[in-house]
Amino acid sequence: MPSVADVSRPEWNRNPVSAGGNPRVSIIVPARNEQDSIEQALRSLLALDYDNYEVIAVNDRSTDRTGAIMENVATGSTKLRVIHHQELPTGWLGKPHAMWTAASQASGEWLLFTDADVMFKPESVRRALAYAEAEPADHVVLFPRMIMKRPGEYMMIAFFQTMFMFGHRPWKVADPSTDDHMGVGAFNLVRRRVYDAVGTYEALRMEVLDDMKLGKVVKNSGFAQRNVFGGDLISIRWAHGAMGIVNNLTKNFFAVLSFQTWRTLLSAFGLVFLNLGPFLGVGLAHGWQRLPYVIALVSMFMIYIGMSWRSSVPPYYFLLHPVGSVLFTYTLLRSMILTLRNDGIVWRGTKYPLEELRKGLV
Repeated sequence: MPSVADVSRPEWNRNPVSAGGNPRVSIIVPARNEQDSIEQALRSLLALDYDNYEVIAVNDRSTDRTGAIMENVATGSTKLRVIHHQELPTGWLGKPHAMWTAASQASGEWLLFTDADVMFKPESVRRALAYAEAEPADHVVLFPRMIMKRPGEYMMIAFFQTMFMFGHRPWKVADPSTDDHMGVGAFNLVRRRVYDAVGTYEALRMEVLDDMKLGKVVKNSGFAQRNVFGGDLISIRWAHGAMGIVNNLTKNFFAVLSFQTWRTLLSAFGLVFLNLGPFLGVGLAHGWQRLPYVIALVSMFMIYIGMSWRSSVPPYYFLLHPVGSVLFTYTLLRSMILTLRNDGIVWRGTKYPLEELRKGLV
């Protein structure tokens, strides 16, 4: 991980250097029923200390006060525009359609796709752009700081970070010879010409994992991709409590495994075997037979120590790793069962048929 840059460091507290001056950035914020967070998120974007940007917020068929709040924030602002969607065209998921619509009206050389519950510090975009232009990079992913308030959130996010890091290897993303790619819904910054070259969000119109798949098509097309740390430059509270994270991931987990039952069952077995096996082995084995399990547990604990350097999860949450393993396995199986039983997924009040989701996989 030392090879992954941290744009919160002092050397990145500067303006981007570009041949044409400060490049223009279009920040795109899709929202559906986000009345609790959208005002704070938009106001944090309007307080950025960068001098050449616009914000395009999309009210995607909200049934609460999201649209009205957006319009209120936009009143008197020269940087914020609001788009209202009343209907969803056939063959699209709501979020990709909102992203595509906004991007088609954007004027920036860079497009920043973010979420409606992400909080930005004033210097966040300026620092990320300075890094992107200095590299130079075509796609920059900034990891958010996860706001955690309950023990269950710490436990689940610690487990998720462990699986995510080993599944996607952020230290390999910049290597063009690998397939490792990255995308994070909170902060996907991509050059406009690259976005157009990979087919825009129209190529991802039925992708549940649109953020990661944007990273995939960018990397597979041979463009320069980078992911960076940023301290608390951007922050998000992902969910409330352990079960809140279970509910959030239920929509995604079966999609991660391409809606394939055999892969899901095999992955569930792997989660249990690799994450619970060492704990069980230490208790059940005898004498020197315990040594491999002890080595495995020490290795796991060292991973937690490493994570604590980059996040606010204390290393002692390693003790709850078995509980997190069980809950993640449950989430994986729950995602599969509900998707198969409903013949699709229900996302923000809209049902998307499983057959269409499988056809739209990238």
